[in-house]
Amino acid sequence: MRLPEFSAPAVAACLLALPKLSSAFYLPGVAPTSYKQGDAVPLYVNSIKPGPASDTTQLQSVISYDYYNPIFQFCTPEDGPQPVSESLGSILFGDRIMTSPFHLKMGKNETCLPLCTQAYDAIRLKFIKRRIEQGYKINWLVDGLPAGEQKEDPTDGSTFYTPGFSLGSLAEDGSASFHNHYNIFVEYHEVQHDKNNDDGQTWSRVVGVIVQPESKAYPAGNSDEDCDSVDDELVIGEGMGGAEVKFTYSVFWIESNTAWATRWDKYLHVYDPKIHWFWLVDTAIVVVILVMTVMSILVRTLKKDIARYNRLDEINLEDLNGTSVVEDGGVQEDSGWKLVHGDVFRNPSQPLLLSILLGNGAQLFVMTGFTIVFALLGFLSPSNRGSLGTIMILLYTVLGFVGGYVSARVYKSMQGDKWKQNIALTPTLVPGVVFFSFFLLDLFLWAKQSSGAVPFTTMLVIISIWFIISIPLSFIGSWLGFRSPAIEAPVRTNQIPRQIPPGPGYAKTIPSMLLVGLLPFGAIFVELYFILSSIWFSRIYYMFGFLFLCYALMIITCAAVTILMVYFLLCMENYHWQWRTFLGAGMTGGYIFLNCLIYLVTKLKLSSLVGIVLYIGYSALISFLFFILTGTIGYFASWWFVRRIYGSIKID
Repeated sequence: MRLPEFSAPAVAACLLALPKLSSAFYLPGVAPTSYKQGDAVPLYVNSIKPGPASDTTQLQSVISYDYYNPIFQFCTPEDGPQPVSESLGSILFGDRIMTSPFHLKMGKNETCLPLCTQAYDAIRLKFIKRRIEQGYKINWLVDGLPAGEQKEDPTDGSTFYTPGFSLGSLAEDGSASFHNHYNIFVEYHEVQHDKNNDDGQTWSRVVGVIVQPESKAYPAGNSDEDCDSVDDELVIGEGMGGAEVKFTYSVFWIESNTAWATRWDKYLHVYDPKIHWFWLVDTAIVVVILVMTVMSILVRTLKKDIARYNRLDEINLEDLNGTSVVEDGGVQEDSGWKLVHGDVFRNPSQPLLLSILLGNGAQLFVMTGFTIVFALLGFLSPSNRGSLGTIMILLYTVLGFVGGYVSARVYKSMQGDKWKQNIALTPTLVPGVVFFSFFLLDLFLWAKQSSGAVPFTTMLVIISIWFIISIPLSFIGSWLGFRSPAIEAPVRTNQIPRQIPPGPGYAKTIPSMLLVGLLPFGAIFVELYFILSSIWFSRIYYMFGFLFLCYALMIITCAAVTILMVYFLLCMENYHWQWRTFLGAGMTGGYIFLNCLIYLVTKLKLSSLVGIVLYIGYSALISFLFFILTGTIGYFASWWFVRRIYGSIKID
């Protein structure tokens, strides 16, 4: 069967279309909401999150707050704020969505609508001033769209929307202006027919929300003052006492040609996207060169080695039968990687721990692959808040079967006898370390009364999912794994271990780890920068096409460099390859953590010890999971390679 041929322009066009899929394809079942003239359009409030005060300043905090935190004293609805249902992922990512006192009516412009008047003491004003200096932003949601600010990209002059708007503004003299008036501009698109509301009326859909906040110092006691006539700003300075703050808002409706299906395009903006393509092309070239180098070295060299080893075995056999055959100067002794054929499949030290890590790594590998594919197809679009976190947790839970099965098969092939410990620790050790670390970091957020703190009830839900679904599935997988036949080695293992000769310095454990982990990290370095920016700067990440390609390049690079390392180790008669491959490829996680520390120094300016602890803690968690993931990729690639080469030679 002949595969279809693709032209280079066609392949390039397909690759160019990959990053657009996530913004053009939406989760089935998420239907648009249509409003007729005068219908109420709900406005929900979300957490107040930190951000850079400007495009040139550094992030100064990572702690978010509830919108209705008493210290802010924002206006509340008459019947009190009510929580809005959220997904599990949305809660874990710090969303706290509540109802608001704002009243928006489709197509009806209204100005200077009063909200409430609040009395602020000096302590609250000082706290708010500090949050303004740290660039905190207010987050609202209108019909699922984040209310944001319109900005312009200086590189190409294009305009885009950024989620959230500033709590206040700073002046050159160090004073801060508190935003207490909000100009809300809602863009809508008219639809002549709505299949759910077929009554002949014109219906509209929300396609964009912009908020232009202002600071207005309303005169005390004058409740009828027109907001347009107030020019003085509500300034918060040093040593300022209490003040009364009146909150108002205006609503303006703007008709737009933007279709509902493409309304998120305004929020999905990338500064200088050419960086992605340049780095992706450069990385792909490096990976291709690396893979070709590995293939040329290993395939050509191994073919010669295998042919020579098999020829020598035939010569030795003929000598034993009484026929003297001497070629190329006589019979030679075994050399190179064949010398360690009796030790290469010797069980590594700590086989229980290695099998547990490999099982969890296989579980992470499959979960990551499925998540990226779902995101690439648009199932995890930003229109469905928290879907990314939710699907990751559910996939990891369901794939506990994979982790248990892989761990059991690997441990059985290593002739492990502590099978009960393997079954019990596979679903508990790594998830337990992650959950315990996450819980400790959550205590810091609870102490700071941050909205980012995961509620105790959500913690109970996660534990319940873990014990009810993940652990039983892992037990079933382990049971099937131990019942399956052991994976036999292609050659016999000697009873007495062979002595390993001293090797060069670069072949030692730590130098080889540093060398092997560097290349896979280079394949994801640029994309990692954009992911970190989206996490800590509260931006929307949607470039799943680039992420998919980078993930594939990372897998190929991990496999290629670990195979190359194993070949050199075996040629040096060093047969301790199991842990070396896992640690070498896993060092990618170490480089990720080092990159996070550099990012902390260069891009962040955290002013509190709690913020630094939270950043380092979460970075260490992510790096630890990457360590297990990449280490598993490197181990199984090397395991396949070793079985392949030793299964191709004749051993007497």
